[in-house]
Amino acid sequence: MGSLQKTKEQAVDLNSLSFAQKQRLSFIDFSLLFKGAVSRKKLTTKFEMGMANATRDLAVYKELAPSNMEFDQKERTYFQAKTFKPLFNYDARQTMAKLSNKISDGFHGVLETPFPVDAPYQLNVPDIFIVAKIVQAILKQKPISIIYTSLSSGSKAREIIPHTIVDNGLRWHVRAFDKKTESFRDFVLTRISKVVIKDTPIESHEEEINDHQWVRMIDLQIVPHPNNIKEPKAIMMDYGMVDGVLELKVRAALAGYLLRRWNVDCTPDATLKGAEYQLWLKNSIALYGAKNLVIAPGYTENE
Repeated sequence: MGSLQKTKEQAVDLNSLSFAQKQRLSFIDFSLLFKGAVSRKKLTTKFEMGMANATRDLAVYKELAPSNMEFDQKERTYFQAKTFKPLFNYDARQTMAKLSNKISDGFHGVLETPFPVDAPYQLNVPDIFIVAKIVQAILKQKPISIIYTSLSSGSKAREIIPHTIVDNGLRWHVRAFDKKTESFRDFVLTRISKVVIKDTPIESHEEEINDHQWVRMIDLQIVPHPNNIKEPKAIMMDYGMVDGVLELKVRAALAGYLLRRWNVDCTPDATLKGAEYQLWLKNSIALYGAKNLVIAPGYTENE
């Protein structure tokens, strides 16, 4: 997940560690950072190793970073210490990509073979340590206090109950229940400057299952734009359409982001002009009742 960074506390010779052991130490570090805990059992299950080997790896990690974890005898688990500082360096873009693909380890060293794949840069990348705290809160089902800077009211303290981190294609946000407005909303991760996990239970109406825009699934039928495209077959090939239609099932809370990202014309009669509108939403009526559609190209609520 990252490269080792040597500290004054370390007594172990980092050069003496095998690549495999660095991977296991990376998993320990990652688990402490994003999950807030790690155990011998997690190590043995993840790497199919014996308990004695897991104990040795945890001891090595403890020697490398003595202030990073505390052992709870009752739960037989190592928890993140308040003085935790990552043993590894984490590249923000790579880490966010791996988090979104459910990858929880993978030390980046000289033995890894780079893949000949590239992608355009995102203009903004969240603070990994802000993300880590939010991930911990989601896993523990706890509220968080944040300092959030909005376009309308500037920087203010908010209390939210997060349930999912989302890459909408343009930026990262967290879907959460907002105590202030008593509603589920999207909070842009790069606008959060401080996170404190609160040790209080969440109420039933604040749970993900009651985020109706999140749990509601919408069936979209996207086709080549009937007026802007001369060769619809090319568009069909681009998007792997079957019988000229790309059928998608998307959360209502995310529909607007998807439609904007791909410049899908959402007008009833495909009236948007321009080379950027290569796709048309054939069944715009399916969006009825969905919120956050002001960003969907051409969509109006009275349709």
